[in-house]
Amino acid sequence: MPVRPENRHQARLLRLLRDDGSRSRVELGDAVGLSRSRLAAEVERLVELGLVETAGPAASRGGRRSSLLRVASTVRFAGIVIGTEQICVSVTDGELGVLAEIREPSDLRLGPEPVVGRAVELVGKLRAELGLAQLAGAGVGLPGPVAVGGGAPAAPAAVPGWQGFPVRDTVGAELGCPTLVDNDANVRALGEQHAGIGRTFDDFLYVKLGTAIGCGLVLGGDLHRGATSSAGDIAHLRLGDDGPTCGCGEVGCLEAYCGDSGLVRVALAAARSGRSPALAERLAAAGALTVADVAAAAAAGDPVIQAAVRDGGRRLGQALVGLVSFVNPGIVIIGGAPDGLGHTLLAEVRAVVYRRSAPQATGTMPIVLSDLGDRAAVVGAARLISDRVFAPD
Repeated sequence: MPVRPENRHQARLLRLLRDDGSRSRVELGDAVGLSRSRLAAEVERLVELGLVETAGPAASRGGRRSSLLRVASTVRFAGIVIGTEQICVSVTDGELGVLAEIREPSDLRLGPEPVVGRAVELVGKLRAELGLAQLAGAGVGLPGPVAVGGGAPAAPAAVPGWQGFPVRDTVGAELGCPTLVDNDANVRALGEQHAGIGRTFDDFLYVKLGTAIGCGLVLGGDLHRGATSSAGDIAHLRLGDDGPTCGCGEVGCLEAYCGDSGLVRVALAAARSGRSPALAERLAAAGALTVADVAAAAAAGDPVIQAAVRDGGRRLGQALVGLVSFVNPGIVIIGGAPDGLGHTLLAEVRAVVYRRSAPQATGTMPIVLSDLGDRAAVVGAARLISDRVFAPD
């Protein structure tokens, strides 16, 4: 069975090795403020638990040469990200480097049992390929609100059949390891914190676009979930009383303007009305339009679609003005934008936020696109469970 550190000193040592890679005993002692004898005792116990191993001699600093330590090469985490149209699973090492990954199309409307079951099968496939007998833990990212304490989706408007399904307990039982579940925006924020632009910031917002919109908040170096795990649920912020109808049944929601479905809705209207001949031709040939069609039309200079994308960016900027003023983040990171539309959306977001926010809040605050892309999600899912595993038993 997986093991965990026994006290806070061991947990801190493990997290340092996870986040910074191999370090010498001297460097670890300096970082955690332990005496040489106490450090030696804690390291020895972590080695006995199979969580830490020696990685060779450290660079000489004069006197007796220290040894490098690292998270044990046997420590492996699974990252599982279930999207509305895709499943992605990965296996990482103890430093959260991705060792293997599988992506395949899926459909949440099939229901939780087959989709979660397939995700578990894909993890099993990776374990077989890597010759892996045991996982230290598994992290799962889901679209929409999640009751983190219960490990289950909470009132997902677009996929009501998932509400309350015990994802955490199901995955944990099948894989035989500790499991945690969170929404995909939070998971991506953790990925950015570990390996992306957010790594050098203690306070940042991660905005996740795409089929479902959300926002992960990292405050003071920790993920902020709020009292009921709903912090950052910005998809249904109401931006007007006369806006488009959202999938939740209300009108004027942020997601209805700049979510994938909102952009496709505008494209369909443009195609059917004849305002976009290219999209009308595509609709006639394929019978439907996708967000990839929207991006292609925008790239080709379609004025109706370009205007819709810019409007979506402005609406997102309006929502972020309040968040930036209230939270005062060091950086805003935007991820999940459809391929080819990110920079257009970003330009509009910047224009609105920088114009309408107080200079003190935004004077040194960059707004950028994620450079991790979808990799943020699987790394963040592994980070989610490693935070739990690398905590005192």
